[in-house]
Amino acid sequence: MPRMMIRVDAELSPEALSAFPHLVAVPQRPQTVLSGDVADQEELQGVISLLVSLGVEVVEVLTVPAPTGLPSV
Repeated sequence: MPRMMIRVDAELSPEALSAFPHLVAVPQRPQTVLSGDVADQEELQGVISLLVSLGVEVVEVLTVPAPTGLPSV
């Protein structure tokens, strides 16, 4: 499972964040960074599509390395 970072140009409400329970949200005003593992390209597209349907602009999507010292699953 690749680890992804998705930066959006909005501060997401708790209600919006509840749509992404498998991702960790870090507010970086006026943006939010969502990060976590996604199963595949289809799941990533689903996350991006849901963000767009909520009217949120996706600014950046990156694959990030797994944290050092932790085994990959």
